[in-house]
Amino acid sequence: MSVPLYQAEAEFPRVLGQPVRTRVLDSLLDGPKPVRELLAAMKVEPSSRSQHLAISRRFGLATWARDGSSVLYELAGADVADLARAARRILTEMPASRSELPAELREAEVAAR
Repeated sequence: MSVPLYQAEAEFPRVLGQPVRTRVLDSLLDGPKPVRELLAAMKVEPSSRSQHLAISRRFGLATWARDGSSVLYELAGADVADLARAARRILTEMPASRSELPAELREAEVAAR
């Protein structure tokens, strides 16, 4: 049985609300990356990393493809990239939030412009 759209929409913010998954999306903004590169940057247990990648696939945020012996992940489409960029813009451009953001995030946003 499929999940009603309203239920999936209600669960969607929880999917994005997990820091490991948002790090994956941010990492993929520059293009496809091998799993080993994605996993090396994350300081979580391997089983947990696999679950986060699976959830990202299940919710249509990321896709994967085999390239020889490597598995490459990429964003599922331009809408997902737009969503990740919009979240960054909102967080970095809101005056109240600016002072609370780490300097490296503000610098990354300025460099991306």
